[in-house]
Amino acid sequence: MKSLALLLCFAQLWGCQSAPPGMGVGFREVACDDSETEQVALMAVNYLNEHLLHGYKHTLNQIDKVKVWSRRPMGEVYELEVDTLETICHILDPTPLANCSVRQLAEHAVEGDCDFHILKQDGQFTVMHTQCHSTPDSAEDVRKVCPRCPILIQFNDTKVVNTVKTALATFNAQINGTYFKLAEISRAQNVPLPGATFVEFVVAATDCTAQEVTDPDKCNLLAEKQYGFCKASAIQGLGGEDVSVACTLFQKQPQPDSANAAGPAPTAPPAAPPASLVVGPVVVAVPPAHQTHHDLRHAFSPVASVESASGEAVSLPKVVQPSTVGAADPVIQLCPGRVRHFKI
Repeated sequence: MKSLALLLCFAQLWGCQSAPPGMGVGFREVACDDSETEQVALMAVNYLNEHLLHGYKHTLNQIDKVKVWSRRPMGEVYELEVDTLETICHILDPTPLANCSVRQLAEHAVEGDCDFHILKQDGQFTVMHTQCHSTPDSAEDVRKVCPRCPILIQFNDTKVVNTVKTALATFNAQINGTYFKLAEISRAQNVPLPGATFVEFVVAATDCTAQEVTDPDKCNLLAEKQYGFCKASAIQGLGGEDVSVACTLFQKQPQPDSANAAGPAPTAPPAAPPASLVVGPVVVAVPPAHQTHHDLRHAFSPVASVESASGEAVSLPKVVQPSTVGAADPVIQLCPGRVRHFKI
C-alpha cells in the first residue's frame, strides 16, 4: 500500500512539472486541425511577427502539438507547438502576411519552431509566453533540389560586406536626396561558379543629404522613421565585378514613446567599428556576429518572450475554416496537424 501511495505521489509530481506555471495537473487534448486550434495558432504567429525585431515574417506551416489546461480560478491555457516557414516579406514590409510568398526550398528555406502559452478567459485571448528558434535548410538538401542555386553564407563574410557597401553607395548616388544608412543585413547568399554574391539589407533615412555627406556617423535618423528594403548582387565577369541594386522605400513611421526600449541587435559588417543601427523604431550600437540568418531565438522582442501574469491580449483572426465533418471521430489522429506548405 505504501508503494502504491508513493507511486501516485510521483505521478502527481510529474504532472505538475509538465504543466505550464499556474495550471492544474489535468489537460484535455484537442485535434491540431480543429477550427479553434488553428485560429489560435494563426493568432500566435501573427503575434510573433508583430514582435520580431529583425529578418522576415513567418507563416504557419504545421501545428505539432496542442494541450488545453484548466486555469484556476477560471479560464484555460492553450499550450501550442507550431512549425513556421520564413516568407520573402521583411518584417518592415507592410504587405499583409496572407500576401507574402513562402521562401521555397531552392531559395534556401528557413524553418521556425515555436512554443506558445495562450490564455483564454472571458472570450479574450492573451499571450502569456513565447519561445522560438529557427534553422535554415542544409546546403546539402538545397543542392539536391537545385545544384546551382545560391547557398546562405555569413553576414560578415568579406564578399557580403563589400557587396553591401558598394550597393549602398550606389543607391545613395542614384537617389540624389536623403542619405540612407545601413540598418540591417537581412540575407546573404553565394554561388561559387561563376562567382556571384546576393544580399538583401535594410536602410534607414537620415537628416543628411546624400550628395553632401562627409561623415555618415554624424547623420541622425529622422524623427519620422523611413526604411527601405534593398536587394543587390555582385557578379564576377571578365571586365571585373558588376554590382546592381534595387530598393523599395516604405512609408514613414512616427517615432514611438518607447524608443529607448532597446531589444536584441542586428548585424553589422566587421570591416568597420560597431555603428548605431536601426532596430525597428530603435537605434542601438551593435557588434558584428557570425550568422547566416536572423534566428528567431535572438530576434524576438524580450517583452514578448517572457512568462508574465497578464501577458498581452490579442484577438483571434477571422479565418474561414474548411468543413470539419467527422473531426470528432476518435479514430482520427489528433496531432500533428496538416502540413500547409512543405517540411524541411
